[in-house]
Amino acid sequence: MKRLITLAIVALFSMSVMAQQVDLRKKITVSGSAETEVTPDIIYLSISLKEYLKDNNSKKRVEITELENQLYNAVLKAGIAKEDLMVNNVSSYNYVTEKKKNPDFLASKQYRLKVSDLNKWNEIIGAVDPKGISSTSIESYDYSKITALKKELKIKALQAAKEKAQYMVEALGEKLGGVIDIQEVNNESYPQPMYRANVMMMKAEDASGAAAPELDFKKIKLNYVVNTVFEIK
Repeated sequence: MKRLITLAIVALFSMSVMAQQVDLRKKITVSGSAETEVTPDIIYLSISLKEYLKDNNSKKRVEITELENQLYNAVLKAGIAKEDLMVNNVSSYNYVTEKKKNPDFLASKQYRLKVSDLNKWNEIIGAVDPKGISSTSIESYDYSKITALKKELKIKALQAAKEKAQYMVEALGEKLGGVIDIQEVNNESYPQPMYRANVMMMKAEDASGAAAPELDFKKIKLNYVVNTVFEIK
């Protein structure tokens, strides 16, 4: 008998706890969004330089140091800090050793350049001997004020959700209460940049002294959605 009474008490207590856990508040669930597009203002470019022989004559070699100086001087002339030009490949440091082993070895070096203006890139690449350019490409890009922009968009998305909930609730003659839950959805989009000529790599044999192709960036699209739950008073 005592055991049955104990079980009954435990059952009643469990039901009471479950009843307390059920949220009986009236609620409304809405989403809000905010989006924008920005043009990248930080671009990381890759350029590979390689020695070559003039008229296929081994005695008329264009040295990698000459090509490197052309690139370095062009970067400084364009008003870009020297720190923004970096050697991008560990093997680039080993060309001296390779030359000692093989006098006919044609050295190459890869660099990484940070720019904010693509017109400067065309200016720089145009100042380097085109026959010494093995290839160029875009490594990555970003937007300098991306963190502040993300924060602004999230706030706007949340405000849009609240505004939507406000007029929907008021249309029913009710009052909007405080927020109960917020969940954000990240829809960032970083499309690949493209040359207008639809060519991602420019090879030396195709350059023939011509100006570097113009670049056309697709914008970075930022879109934030917040799913919210508000109480209805």
